[in-house]
Amino acid sequence: MQPSSVLSALRSAFIWLAIGLLVLIWLPLLAVIALFDRDPVRYRTGRWFRRLGIAMTKVNPAWHLNVGGHHPGNPRNPYMVVSNHQSMADIPLISHLPWEMKWVGKKELFKIPVIGWMMKMAHDIPVDRSDRRSGARMMLRVVKTLEQRCSVIMFPEGTRSQDGRVGRFNDGAFHLAVKAGVPILPVVVEGSYGCLPKKTWKFGPVDIRLEVLPPVPVDPDPLKLRDTVRSMIIAKLAEWRNVSPEEVDGLR
Repeated sequence: MQPSSVLSALRSAFIWLAIGLLVLIWLPLLAVIALFDRDPVRYRTGRWFRRLGIAMTKVNPAWHLNVGGHHPGNPRNPYMVVSNHQSMADIPLISHLPWEMKWVGKKELFKIPVIGWMMKMAHDIPVDRSDRRSGARMMLRVVKTLEQRCSVIMFPEGTRSQDGRVGRFNDGAFHLAVKAGVPILPVVVEGSYGCLPKKTWKFGPVDIRLEVLPPVPVDPDPLKLRDTVRSMIIAKLAEWRNVSPEEVDGLR
């Protein structure tokens, strides 16, 4: 094994150890915060849970994150937030945005010890994609959360990109925005697919860009809203990569 490979392995091992310790420390801290959080959406609890993502990023010297763009003036002015999806690292990275959002995630994530328990404490929203009734319950919870003045975030691609291009957007988030009468807030992530490459436990050195685009007013036509937001995200990625939008569009 080359010396550089040994150093990379040691560095990654220490980062994983630090992340594990952070998670174990955060569990009792979050439990105490949730105990005294009287907000129906547990806004403070959720915000402290996102701070775990921030801490996980800070203990990783291989990740260099640059955050920019539009930041809502009132954190309790709800948005339906949507983002492209490149990596599992997107979750702690997006947690750097300075307002609370409830995450819609696969039910399997909520069964993971410690992390799943904290997701439940933070009132994140599970969904079983194979169960239509679960999907209906998720939609009701999302609308209620938005009505209680807390933003919700979804990855409309549904899964991570395989090649960094933007895949097909499901229209669920956009129907929910129309139903709740809230604007869409697009978020663009670039570079996170290199944070933890597939089939390895080693963290890769990477520069990541995270930008919040201007909000898009709700439109009666959710499909038009979906296409508008997807085009905005593709255009920003194309601008950063200095390529044409067609080269970023995974449907072309």
